[in-house]
Amino acid sequence: MAPPHRTPTLGISDHRPHTAGPTRRSLLAGVAALGALGAAGCSRVATASDVKGGDLLDRIRAQGVARLGIAGEVPFGYIDKNGELTGEAPELAKVIFKRLGVDRVQPVPTEFGSLVPGLASQQFDVVAAGMYINADRCQQVIFSDPDYQMLDAYIVRKGNPLGLHNYRDVVEKKAKFATGTGYAEIAYAVEHGYKEDEILIVPDQVAGLNAVEAGRVDVFAGTALTVREVVKKSSKAEATEPFAPLVGGKPHVDGGAFAFRPDETNLRDAFNVELQKLKKSGELLRILKPFGFSEEEMTDLTAKELCGG
Repeated sequence: MAPPHRTPTLGISDHRPHTAGPTRRSLLAGVAALGALGAAGCSRVATASDVKGGDLLDRIRAQGVARLGIAGEVPFGYIDKNGELTGEAPELAKVIFKRLGVDRVQPVPTEFGSLVPGLASQQFDVVAAGMYINADRCQQVIFSDPDYQMLDAYIVRKGNPLGLHNYRDVVEKKAKFATGTGYAEIAYAVEHGYKEDEILIVPDQVAGLNAVEAGRVDVFAGTALTVREVVKKSSKAEATEPFAPLVGGKPHVDGGAFAFRPDETNLRDAFNVELQKLKKSGELLRILKPFGFSEEEMTDLTAKELCGG
């Protein structure tokens, strides 16, 4: 993988002062009506055709709607307290799909770990959940270029009594470690020597905070932005400084992007064209800034680099 175009030691700043959003569980319960809407009349998107590069873009233009797979994670993609779809990925999707001639987007909520299988089984048209690009996922889906880059951070008890600042610390100090369902942080911990069957897997960062506060684990690993957001109102826990995990012995910066089915390269390519325009104009930062993203999270990384080739 080519090195990131921005330094991996930069922190996260300029967070939006909003309250903690819904967990994935509450999203699934609270927006059942939206899920039903996605299922009504067409529980799955139309099957792909034999057109080279896929004809999904033409089909969703004709339908006037693109179905977005989301996972109820603030700030990446969720339903707000007013029942409205929002988050950095859905808001960006609204702009890009509008430019592509698709007037409307519709959420299809699911668990994070079900996003890739749900895409493959055509439950939705695109994953719009801020999903990290990694080599394993690149074998199953095709990604747009990333719209942001991100570091990791930990939730620990106040004062960080075990002094946990990276994955090596977690292993060396034999800390009880947790992270989220399907999170890239699982692989990072394992690479540093943590036994996968000893990792506590929880649904999301809210459950991770609860586990740390209750003393069931010493540390929860997640993205720097979500970790900092979720601990804001906690009297028992805090976030560590952001850091770049080591992958193959080198600091690694993750990039989040939209995922498409492998045969839909035409839609992915058209999406990338509009994304690059937004990056060059500065419009991308304006769209993402309300969700806590700053100039530090803007990136010139490509999906090809992050896929390892």
